[in-house]
Order: sequence, then structure tokens, then C-alpha cells
Amino acid sequence: MSRRAEPAARPRVAVIGAGSWGTTFGKILADGGAHVTMWARRPELATEINEAKRNSGYLPGINLPRTMTATAHLSEALDGAEQVYLSIPSQALRENLKAVRALVEGTDAPLVSLMKGVEKRTGLRMSQVIEQELACDPARIAVASGPNLALEIAREQPTAAVISSISQDTADAVARRARNDYFRTFVNTDVIGTEFGGVLKNLIAVAIGIVDGVGYGENTKASIITRGLVEMTDFAVAQGAHPETLQGLAGLGDLIATCQSPLSRNNTAGRLLGQGYSFQDVVKQMNQTAEGLASVAPVLQLAREAGVEMPIVEQVKRVLDGTMKPRDIAPHLTTDDDTPKGERTQNGQAGGGGALWRSLQRTLDQFRHGGGRPSRDQP
Repeated sequence: MSRRAEPAARPRVAVIGAGSWGTTFGKILADGGAHVTMWARRPELATEINEAKRNSGYLPGINLPRTMTATAHLSEALDGAEQVYLSIPSQALRENLKAVRALVEGTDAPLVSLMKGVEKRTGLRMSQVIEQELACDPARIAVASGPNLALEIAREQPTAAVISSISQDTADAVARRARNDYFRTFVNTDVIGTEFGGVLKNLIAVAIGIVDGVGYGENTKASIITRGLVEMTDFAVAQGAHPETLQGLAGLGDLIATCQSPLSRNNTAGRLLGQGYSFQDVVKQMNQTAEGLASVAPVLQLAREAGVEMPIVEQVKRVLDGTMKPRDIAPHLTTDDDTPKGERTQNGQAGGGGALWRSLQRTLDQFRHGGGRPSRDQP
């Protein structure tokens, strides 16, 4: 008689950072068949994840899989990890990576950024910070982005994301691991566009929150979202991105989710600003990081260096600085003069009603038809 085959051992992965998104992504990976070890900065949070299978401070009411464990020791989290996922506030990433470097040297494990921010001091994207601090081959680095509100995904509501790496093999390997019955991953090799899509939509979401807090209606918000996509595309293309990427999950898809949901931290921060709270008061009220607030200044600096106009982001900065009343914000009305302007983007690759419709169709098709192959975000 032949012996029944033993079940294959679950692949081991590590998630560094146990906030709402890091824990949610850990759940995605565990539900996809991996054994996940979370690194939590606070030992009491690691204990809660291990013993109660909960992260009540960030994901209230969510039961975590039995194949998720946690530790407050980086070495334990990274021991034997075949893939490493990083979910740390962008402004603290560099400092945290100093302790990670020695623990991942000599391995070829993919390093996956789950973060959507720009380093304030340097203007670098998160993948660039990872490459610098870990002194690793950039082909090992991948980024994940898309319309990914953590609590909805933790509740197993269906969604999609894109995994991007300059290495197709790395993107494919991460995408195969980071998927399950409710979470679908697509891939592309446009890291610049994928990362900046995740950064820039946060800034537009802050603007939407501001006008929502003021009490303006859907026309105002739709105008800012539409023109926001133009600004995002202009900026990203000037940095070397493909315009199509901004029309996919990391651009338009994430923009829609972040701008319209009360679960969005950046939308919430903007709404508080629109209601008259100062920047300092907003920071105090937010118990989680709103990455868009820290990214405004470095993005505008990069835009000026590239000669890209970003009136929406400029007005958000003025509100943050206290030099503009929230009620006066109308960035979609800003023009240099009274000369009628076309809708297309500065780079001439996208814009106008037709381009926006094609962008929306692309995103909807990725949700409807898992087998389809859009030009950049490929399953």
C-alpha cells in the first residue's frame, strides 16, 4: 500500500510592522497558504496576536489566522523567511532598516514594500530607501499597491493589487505568494509609476477630505479627482513612469478608493483640516499615520525640479501651512490666465474625457476579468 503524501510545509514569510496594513497583509499571506511571522515593535501587541489572534487596536473585530504569529524580536521574525514584507511608516523606514540589514545579508529573499510615502529629507521613494539601507540588488525589491483599504480587506471583501519590480521574476514570485480567494494580484515592471501612484493619490485624498470637511458637494470632489489624475500622471511620467500605470490599480484604482472612503486616513486628515482643525491638531487626533501629510513638501520639490505644475497639491500645502482658508480651496479652477485650456496632461499621453473613461474601464476590467492582460498590470 502506498503512503498518503504528507502535506507540504507552509512557506515562511515575515512582515515587519504590525499596524493595520501590515497585519492585514499578514492575513492575506496566511490565508494564501504561508506561515507568517509578524514583527511588532511593542511586545504586548505581539502577545495579543499570538494568544488572542487579534490586533484590536488596529483591526477591531478581526480574527487572525492560526498560521500568523508575532514577535518583538527582529531576528526571530526574519529567521528562515523566504520573503520579507515591510510595513513601517515611511519617515521611520530608514532608521528601522539599519537593524534589518545584517539579518537579511547573505539571503536572496525578495523584499516587498507595502508603504506609500516619500522620504521627507531626501525625496526618495521607499524602494530607493530600501536599496540604499540594505545595500541589496534592486531586482530583489518589489512594491505592492492598489485600492487597498486595510479593514475592508481584513473583512475579506474582494479586491485587487499590483506587485511591481524591475525583475519580472521577483514580481511573479511575490504575486503568487500574495493572493488568495479574496485578494488578487497583478504584476508590472514600472516601479516608479506604481510607487508614485500610491504616494500621489494620498495627496489628492487630503484635498478631497478638505472640501468634504468644508461642506462642498460631489461636483467639487469629482472635479478634483479628475484633475488630480492628470496631476498624478504628469508628475509620474516626468519621473520616468509609464502613463498607463497611473490608469491602473496603483493609480486610478487607488485614487478612487482613497478619495471616497471614510476608512482612508488621508481623507480623514483632510476632512479635519476642512472642519477648521490646525495641522498640529490633526496630527494629534490621528492615531495612525496619514502618509500624505508628510509627502506634500517633498513631492512639490520634485515637481518644481521637473517643471511640473501641481495646483491641487500646492493648495493642499497652503492649507497645511495655514496660509489658505480651507473654504477657499479650489485647485481645479487654478489656471495661469483666462486662456481656455485643454484637458490633456502636460506629457500628452493621457487626459480628457476619453482617456479618463479608458482609465476607468481598465481598472474595472481588472476586477471583472482576472484572465485579461492589460498592457502594464498583468496577472
